Amino acid sequence: MALDLDVPLMQRGESTGRRSRPRRRLLRLLFLLPVAIYLPMVFAYPIAYNVWISFRNYNLRSLVTGKSEFVGLQNFERVIAANTTHLALQNTIVFTVVSLTAQYVIGLALALYFNQKFPLSSTLRTLLILPWLVPGVVTTATWRWMFNDSNGFVNQGLGWLGFEPVSWLTSPGPAFAAVTVVNIWVGISFNLVLLHGWLAGIPDERYEAAKIDGANRAQRLRHVTMPGLVPVTGVVLTLGLVYTLKQFDIIWTMTKGGPGDSTQLLSTWSYTLSFANNNFGLGAAAADLLFLLSGVVVVLYSIRTGRSANA
Repeated sequence: MALDLDVPLMQRGESTGRRSRPRRRLLRLLFLLPVAIYLPMVFAYPIAYNVWISFRNYNLRSLVTGKSEFVGLQNFERVIAANTTHLALQNTIVFTVVSLTAQYVIGLALALYFNQKFPLSSTLRTLLILPWLVPGVVTTATWRWMFNDSNGFVNQGLGWLGFEPVSWLTSPGPAFAAVTVVNIWVGISFNLVLLHGWLAGIPDERYEAAKIDGANRAQRLRHVTMPGLVPVTGVVLTLGLVYTLKQFDIIWTMTKGGPGDSTQLLSTWSYTLSFANNNFGLGAAAADLLFLLSGVVVVLYSIRTGRSANA
């Protein structure tokens, strides 16, 4: 008799579950709705509009009239043929490789140092994170004053050491070195945060086993620490690469791409073509080259990550 009474209750529960499934689906769609609106408006539309401009002769008159002539691939041909584009591409590659290498090496060294327990380690680590949190314009304005030719702190320090002052921001070689140093300084904090957090997750048992096997500190770093950092290293380098490729505020605030285009990157070259030369079509074409370069990096990283996950 009890079993007969339970049958309607079970059927009632099943029917209630069926009615709640559409509600759960609707709730999931509502949560996805902000993302579905945000991505097309903030990400997809600007990129699509930039690509559209790169195929047209878009200038100041076009901004007023809304009309522009379709020129096909002429903008890309002109940008690729320009000597400044070649220099900007070369500068972008050197700037990116040097910055990423120095940021990772210094960030890893600091992460290993702060992974040891000593007084005020947390406080000092927090202070080193500040450069990453300070607005870029404030950071670069401070560094511009430090690299000032006449009364900058860097030249004053060189004078105390008996060296001649350097024209940091008015000579091609020193200017490129200066903006690279600033970019390295900003990115060290990012590497420190991620690498230090991952170091804390490496089990102590691995280090103890390596000690028992007679491994010294360098061997433990090579065979225990570095293999344990492989997953986060890919993330750090990929995010740092994308950030460095699109770097703009440091260059523009300190040198505006000069002197003589010696610090011109693809990002600043695109801006110069658009807003200094008032040729938005050429600027958009230069920006598309930067998009393409960043996209290739992301695709290669995704392929490598997929292979590592399947291995």
